[in-house]
Formats: sequence, structure tokens, C-alpha cells
Amino acid sequence: MKTKKNQTPPRWKKVAPILILFVLLFLLGYLLPMLVDPIFSVGEMDPGELVFMLAGILITVYVATVIHIILHEAGHLIFGRLTGYQFSSFRIGSFMWVKQEGKIKFRKMSIAGTGGQCLMVPPRMKKGKIPFVLYNLGGVIVNMIVAALFVALFFITRSLPILSTFFFIMAGMGVLLAAFNGIPMQFNTITNDGHNAISLGKDPQALRSFWIQMKINEQVVKGKRLKEMPEEWFVIPNAEAMKNSMVAAIGVFACNGMMDLMEIEKADKQMAELLKMDTGMVGVHRKLLIADRIYCILTIEGHLENIDDLLDKEQKNL
Repeated sequence: MKTKKNQTPPRWKKVAPILILFVLLFLLGYLLPMLVDPIFSVGEMDPGELVFMLAGILITVYVATVIHIILHEAGHLIFGRLTGYQFSSFRIGSFMWVKQEGKIKFRKMSIAGTGGQCLMVPPRMKKGKIPFVLYNLGGVIVNMIVAALFVALFFITRSLPILSTFFFIMAGMGVLLAAFNGIPMQFNTITNDGHNAISLGKDPQALRSFWIQMKINEQVVKGKRLKEMPEEWFVIPNAEAMKNSMVAAIGVFACNGMMDLMEIEKADKQMAELLKMDTGMVGVHRKLLIADRIYCILTIEGHLENIDDLLDKEQKNL
């Protein structure tokens, strides 16, 4: 079995998303001046007017981003419902709405690396399968549909400079968000929708792991603890299967379950093994697992490991 201490994703997996985002932003930034200059006669503006215009564009980009994040998560919700999923939670930024005891309740929570998240309760598995493509790519589909609509509105309103510029930015941000979520990528902390859709399609065990994670979330929302959930949900997969990021999450939940059962020494040993394995574990899970290991080291009498070895710069930032 190949091992690697405190393994992190390959450098190219960290760099690729940044490069793609840079290229897309460059294209948007290249086209925007070509649109704005003939409409607003930028060369004839005094410095004050130019600053005012640039501030307006930045505000519009921010508003467009927020709108498309909402539309993206709504896409997951719409296509999830169309394929048999039930509502569990809907989050934009740190504002979250959760279904508890048959009622929608407001909560506050944020997750690093995400602007929003729509989690749903999956349908029952039939012969080891559930629908997953439309739920995972629903946000991308809605972003692209809305972006196409704004492109049409841009051409219709060319005689109205401010309005047409707004529609152009709305279309551009829609394409940008759709590409960033639809092109399969694994970030430092999470995997995106495109990556998840492909991963689930290739590996039946990954699909079952996805189903288990969604069911765990359903039970947590209902107030259940991990130790109260079915034991078969927390069986640690073999080393080869753990190379899939979706499957690796089950190993993380299994360790969390041991912690909830107060099996501290067993959890510490298992977490140390997982952290050395060559797995597809996403960054946020890895860092939280290290945080749990630090707790174990501090509480197990006679533990010889030095926590300074686990506290690198990224872990301290967490």
C-alpha cells in the first residue's frame, strides 16, 4: 500500500482551477472594455466619472455573482426535486434554511470554499443506483440557461447603455460560474459539481457513498448523532476504493463515529492510518481529521506524538 505522510492533492490540482478562472476572467475583462468604451466614451471621461463608472461595474459584478449563486443552488433544488430528492437544506453564504420537524427553519453556517449549498434527501437506492447527474449538474444547467437569456437581453437592449452593460455582466458571470462548477476540478478543500458527477458515474461504490453522505446529513438535520445511525454506513472502505474522493469521505465519517462513541484510541489509530494513505480525501476533510487527531493526542495519556508535526501553516489557518 502506497503511503504519504499528511498527503495533499497534487500541485496541478491546486493550480488548474486558478488558471481556468484566470482565463475566463481575462476573456470577460477583454470583452467588457470593448463594450463599455463605445457606449460610455471612456476616453472623454474625467477621472471622477471614470472612477464612478468602474465602481458601478464592480458593484454590478458582485450583484451578478450573488444572483448566480442563488440561481445555481436553486438549480440543484429544482433538478433534485424533479428526480425524486426531498428538500433538506438550502444555504447562500452563511444564511441557511433547514427542514426540521416538517418546518423550514433559519440557521447561520458557512463552509470554506463554498458560496452556497443545497443538500437534499436522496431517493431509496434501487439495485445500487439512484439518479445523480441532474441533481449534481442542475446548478450548472440553470446558470447556462439564465446566461443565454441575458445574452439575448443584451442584444435587445443595445440602445440602453446601462441596462445592456448589466445584462452583459450577468451573462458573463453566469458562464463563469457554470464553467467553474461544470468543468471537473478538485480544489484544495472541495470537489466541484462536474467532478462529482463524473466520479459517481464511474464507481458504484462512490454512488453508494454519496447516498450514505446525504442520508447522514438528513439524520443530522433531524438531531440524530452519528452513534445513533446504522453501523453499515460507517464501514471503512479498502485502500483502493479510498482513492475516490466520494468514497474517502466514508472513512472520515467512520472516524467521526468512533469519536462520538468515545472510542478515542481506536479513532486516533484509524485517523493516523487514513492520513498516511494515498486517498482522494478532500482538503476540508483532511484538515478536520487532523484537528480531531490533535484532540486525541492531547487526551490520550502517554501519547508520544508531538502535535507540532501536525500543525503546518494551512492547519493553523483552519
